Amino acid sequence: MNSGNQHFDKLVEGGSPIGEVIGVEKFLIKCSGLQPCAVNALIMFEDGSKGFVNQVQVDHVMVLHLGADSLRVGMVAVVQHQELVCKVGKDYIGRVITATGEPLDGKGPIAASATWPVYNTAPSLYERKLVEDQLESGVTAIDALFPMVRGQRMALLGDSKSGKSTVVTQLAINQKNTDQIVVYCLIAKRRSDVDTLLTRLTENGGIEKAIVVVSTMFESLIMSYIAPYVACSMAEYLWQECDQDTIIIYDDLTSHAHAYREVALLSGTSPGRDSYPGDMFYAHSSLLERAGRLDRNGKSLTCIPVVHAANGDITAYLPTNIMSITDGQWILDMDIFRSGVRPALNIGLSVTRAGGVGHNKRQKNLAAQTLKILADYRQAEEFSHFGSELAAEAKRALATGKRIFEVLTQSPSDTFSLMSQQLMMDIILNLEDGAEVDITAMKLAVAEFAPKVTKDEEFDAVRDELKKKCVTLPEKPAEEVPSPPVETKDEKKEDKKADDKKEEPPKDDVHVDKADKELAEAKK
Repeated sequence: MNSGNQHFDKLVEGGSPIGEVIGVEKFLIKCSGLQPCAVNALIMFEDGSKGFVNQVQVDHVMVLHLGADSLRVGMVAVVQHQELVCKVGKDYIGRVITATGEPLDGKGPIAASATWPVYNTAPSLYERKLVEDQLESGVTAIDALFPMVRGQRMALLGDSKSGKSTVVTQLAINQKNTDQIVVYCLIAKRRSDVDTLLTRLTENGGIEKAIVVVSTMFESLIMSYIAPYVACSMAEYLWQECDQDTIIIYDDLTSHAHAYREVALLSGTSPGRDSYPGDMFYAHSSLLERAGRLDRNGKSLTCIPVVHAANGDITAYLPTNIMSITDGQWILDMDIFRSGVRPALNIGLSVTRAGGVGHNKRQKNLAAQTLKILADYRQAEEFSHFGSELAAEAKRALATGKRIFEVLTQSPSDTFSLMSQQLMMDIILNLEDGAEVDITAMKLAVAEFAPKVTKDEEFDAVRDELKKKCVTLPEKPAEEVPSPPVETKDEKKEDKKADDKKEEPPKDDVHVDKADKELAEAKK
């Protein structure tokens, strides 16, 4: 047959299994034939559009259509690959693409280096290596208190508009200072959200070391469903084949779960808890388990899934699923957000299960000090509401806690190196009583001082230099020279009497002298 599509014709002539479309319901395509084929096999239709097999039944297969134009009954389909693959390559870095790999940034076509399985299996345990190198996010609250290491999986949970996308954008922008590539996957987003992210990345130079995979809520549900798997394949290629440390951000997996639930329900899969299909946990765990650190090249793929926790409820089905798969979580709190702290990190609920291994001795000490002070701060804040007089220690904890939150608060465009964070936290935690610190000036000056610390012994000297710039020490009161006391007449008389008494021999001595004389006369 001659369809006008050379690639399609070659597949048919080459003897690939063919079939016929016998039913169309939006993106759900029912095809007869196509045997033998496997689940997730890549199918090409005669109009050039593609899809992949979702279910294999006795007399037909269900194909999920990836194209924008609707198909019609009677069209011919052919098996292109026995597994779903996508194009990958280094040329995708710095570009914005769709879930099918088409460019969206108007910079022309992209030459792919290879193809990679979309549903690739995670590396085995024996292929992995223990994680140890800290990942620099540039966000002080994260790096200082709940750090992550390269190869870790760290979930980010929070309510709508609590600053989740801002945090991961800051992290992505900060990688322009490191050797890592960021793959940022936007799942079922509004166009305004996509524009906001791209504007931030472009203005701060973060786009140069990023691949942005975009699926919007106006596209087919299938695009939103496969977007994270395609993004993961791109990251895996860079990590496993190009020996490149990579970070992948899924923003967000709640939208992905919603898309998967709708696809599952429409295709007749039995619903489970919250109407999600029974393999919902597997869908996310098989995706997130693909991250880690390889033993053969020592390189890592770090994974950050963003999850929407409606009304801050982290005990719901999806948040608990993701938390049980990952190695820790950052939890953003709307009450903290409203108080003006950015990022609005809930220090009581957030935890890292692996990131601490990346901290050096000083970072561990500073983190322990900070968490203790913040616990004391919360207690002191409770007592201060009663209006009672606080103890000196409580007053100090209250003042230090306020300064810590001021240091931890940073705007979306601000990022700090690990050494800058250590210098600032050291100054704040060890401030003398009565001393005043200009935190804004410190944040501006610290970037100049941090590079001066080339070895551990230089830290104290550089910190003291920075302190001179931003810390005002309390003025010591001048020592008063005591003036000689002025004696009154009565005091003079009493002093004279005292002197006269000193001159008189003691009475006991007089008696001793008389006894000696009598003894001498008796001897004579």
